[in-house]
Amino acid sequence: MRAKAQAYGVVLLLVIASIAWQMSLPPSDGSRFATIVLQAATLVAAVRASSVHRRGTRIAALLAVLAVLSSLITWVIRGDIPAAPAAIVNGLLVAFAPLAIARSLLHDLREEHQVTVATLAGVLSIYLLAGMFFSFIYGVIGAVDPDALFAQLHDSNREDQLYFSFVTLTTVGYGDLTPAGGIARAFAVSEMLIGQIYLVTIVSLIVSNLGAARRR
Repeated sequence: MRAKAQAYGVVLLLVIASIAWQMSLPPSDGSRFATIVLQAATLVAAVRASSVHRRGTRIAALLAVLAVLSSLITWVIRGDIPAAPAAIVNGLLVAFAPLAIARSLLHDLREEHQVTVATLAGVLSIYLLAGMFFSFIYGVIGAVDPDALFAQLHDSNREDQLYFSFVTLTTVGYGDLTPAGGIARAFAVSEMLIGQIYLVTIVSLIVSNLGAARRR
């Protein structure tokens, strides 16, 4: 169980590092490649921590590793890294990692009948990955129609999309970025509801039961 907690702790730290990296550094080939590596490592770590044996999840992790290698080769040959590998790895991460972690957490709860530190780390990882998932959706909207995403910006970048996603997920709502079109508004409302429901139900339930187990 200690190994399980450490494994999910690594996943949580990798997710935080990936978000912080994308938010703090300006766009460049170096930062893009580091982001690809971090996100691929996060997906592989999530698969290993969850011990999921589904073929689709393992194939996703393999594709992420291949995207890292292809990005490195392209960087060496062409001198730059296209946006496609980063988008592919990001999409694979937010699509498969939360499902793998959730499946493993449900299995552990059924087997052990107790909430552990590993459960808490996994639940928090899913919460952060949800914010990354919606930022990926906003990136797709901005790529299709830049004017439909933010009312204040015509061309947004990854930093803007991540910032808006987590501000929306936590319902802080600073107001400096607001959704412009109906599709962006619909996803923003969905993210707000999911973020709040997840916090007041799943996270609060896990934390309260973890405390009760310690008292016993």
